[in-house]
Amino acid sequence: MAKSQAKSRSRLKPPKARRSSKQATLQARRSRGAATKHARVLAMLRSKGGATIASMVRATGWQQHSVRGFLAGVVRKKLGLNLVSEKTKSGRIYRVADTKPHQAASSQVTTELPHA
Repeated sequence: MAKSQAKSRSRLKPPKARRSSKQATLQARRSRGAATKHARVLAMLRSKGGATIASMVRATGWQQHSVRGFLAGVVRKKLGLNLVSEKTKSGRIYRVADTKPHQAASSQVTTELPHA
């Protein structure tokens, strides 16, 4: 029986290593809440100068198509923000305008019933 006990002891996992300082830093950033990739991109879009696709790629590590998907799916559809883009000499700049698109459109539309 000594052999079976020796085998079972050798199969035990070694104790877990301590977290590295890099992991601790990443967890501290996450706990702040504002350091998420979504929050970073939204802050860039809300800034006065706006943001380019390239700057959002650098800030998040996402690929270009992922940034575009975030802009369409989350910013426009899920959050309902008014995302505007402007073509400049340095490229296309995206930013979030103050008003929502459906609010501006609904304030101009009036409904009248036809008189019978």
